[in-house]
Amino acid sequence: MKKFKDKLIDFLKNRAFVFVKENIIEYFLLILPFFLMDVFIRIKALKIDYDRKGVLQASILFSVVFVTFMVCISKYLKGWIGKAVYILFYGISLFMFLTNMIYYTLTGYFFKFSLMFMASEGSAYIGDTIKSTDKSIWIMAVLIIVTGVIAIAKFKRSEKYNVKGIILVAIVFAVGQIFIPNVLGKGNANLKWDSFRKPANVYKEFNDANKNIKICGFFKYTERDFVKTFFKGKTKKDPDEINFLKDCYKDEKIHQNNPYTGMFKNKNIIFLQLEGIDTWLLTKEDMPNLYGLMENSLTFNEHYSYYNGGGSTFNSEFAINTGLITPISYNQNAYTFSSNTFKDTLPMLFKDEGYEVYAYHMNSKEYYNRGLNYKAWGYDDYFGLKDEVEYDEDDYVYEMDTELFDNETFRELFFNPPKPERKDGIKLNGRFVKYLISYTPHTPFVTNKGVGEYLAKKVYGDNIPDMDEEEVARMMATETDRMVGQLIDGLKEHNLYEDTVIVAYADHYLYTINDKSVLDKYKTTSDNRINNTPFFIWSNDIRDCLLRTGVDNEKLMTVSQKVNSQLDIMPTILNMFGIKYDENKYIGNDIMDDNYSGYVFFDDYSWYDGSVYFDGSAGEKVGDNPNSNGNSIENTNGSITKSIKKNDLTLKYNWYKMEMSKE
Repeated sequence: MKKFKDKLIDFLKNRAFVFVKENIIEYFLLILPFFLMDVFIRIKALKIDYDRKGVLQASILFSVVFVTFMVCISKYLKGWIGKAVYILFYGISLFMFLTNMIYYTLTGYFFKFSLMFMASEGSAYIGDTIKSTDKSIWIMAVLIIVTGVIAIAKFKRSEKYNVKGIILVAIVFAVGQIFIPNVLGKGNANLKWDSFRKPANVYKEFNDANKNIKICGFFKYTERDFVKTFFKGKTKKDPDEINFLKDCYKDEKIHQNNPYTGMFKNKNIIFLQLEGIDTWLLTKEDMPNLYGLMENSLTFNEHYSYYNGGGSTFNSEFAINTGLITPISYNQNAYTFSSNTFKDTLPMLFKDEGYEVYAYHMNSKEYYNRGLNYKAWGYDDYFGLKDEVEYDEDDYVYEMDTELFDNETFRELFFNPPKPERKDGIKLNGRFVKYLISYTPHTPFVTNKGVGEYLAKKVYGDNIPDMDEEEVARMMATETDRMVGQLIDGLKEHNLYEDTVIVAYADHYLYTINDKSVLDKYKTTSDNRINNTPFFIWSNDIRDCLLRTGVDNEKLMTVSQKVNSQLDIMPTILNMFGIKYDENKYIGNDIMDDNYSGYVFFDDYSWYDGSVYFDGSAGEKVGDNPNSNGNSIENTNGSITKSIKKNDLTLKYNWYKMEMSKE
């Protein structure tokens, strides 16, 4: 024992002390840029309210283990290989740091690798997004780059491989990955409404970027997200989850008639999905055509759009056409389910009634895999302006919403599409469903380049005034409104005006605007109610249709004030067109049903029912009237948890394909 003690003292006094003395400055410099990245990310994440037991400790331990691994492995490799490995670690980390900081500034969420699958959709705006990023981020970046350059310059190449050191560091790293999660405590064995309260559950499910970056720290978050996204194994069937789905779908529940059933039966219908048209943009001054329609409509002021999973435009398309939403309990984008089998989708049910069903948008079929997705949902065809007409990439005319109808080829496809070839034996009834998606109000909201400059010249000629972001956004909204005017004129020209219903709604609030003070002026921005967006149903004879329901104005006003979301649009419309459906197949509800009180849930398990806002992260009522008597908190939490579980597992297991394979 004495001999061992003497050796240990000798090691500490001589070898260890000498090593520290000779290398402390170099190792400090090598660690510093990684340390700064981690600290700056933590500063940015201070706004995220998730400081639960074990979170800080686990994130620090993860970061220490990762930085130690990167620096030591680099030093233990021989010669230029070690230096090259350090540069590689540094370069990747710097790139991911900037990506996360810029993306968080724009959206309020940290980056997920799953967003790369839709990179082409936003590539045209990345330059301006970077330029408009908070200056403090660039100051941080400069500090990291300067310290990184110094570290690389001071990096001393090793003369030989330190095999023992490499093995030791690898073991410490591996052991850390296994044991550090235990610091987070125990999670729930099964998904519960309050699973998010336990960091162990959040870490395991890994679907909430903001909470997980606080739990993991920057480096572990990046590694885990990468592995979860690109190395996801084949889905294993969990008997409990399969039994849960069987129980959900075992009984058919046909929606019962109400006074609004069939009020639009045998009419045509156009779903008008409005890109970025927030509540504050839909005014008589900025959008007179759309505002005029809304004035003669059934309007739902408490409508909320979803922003989860990335690709919020496509989330709307997915929800309204399938009755499902992007998974919340695991990380996967909605448009990646193009290989899933769907049943009783919006287009399928209308096709069963003899309708022709088409979709229209500026972008080509490749974006969001729309060609495959719309086919999977049952559409007769998807028409993309850029698929049908050839444009130069620097010719921004195709990003003008009015080009959808100014272009004769595309206008003809909209009003006189080729008759579909049907093999189902159902006779066409001459009616149509058309899903029209606008585009123009996209970032950057500037007039010195891109679509903003093109539109400003179109509107003002060479005398373009100085315009801030809000003014540019309003100008773009007016361009969308001109397209709405063209649509109405076209319906009249083709004798379709009297016989067509328009369902208009926004895909998301205008989160892409860089000046967030604009949103603060017009919206509740402190919580998920920022997702409040326009939604109305128009028909030229809407007043007569509503009179025929026999519902008095007071009750109608109450119904139209119900809280609802994009998940509720499909069942509501199906009922209004007299189309029977199984309520169990959808997450949403018929807004007009007396048995539905109305609520919306969000991806952090928060919800709002019109009188109570429940903060999922804090686990408590907040808002204008936290003491109000809304729905039972516990009952609503339980109902939402079950809905999310049903939604997510249906998509995870490709439930309808699984059931069809048994038939």
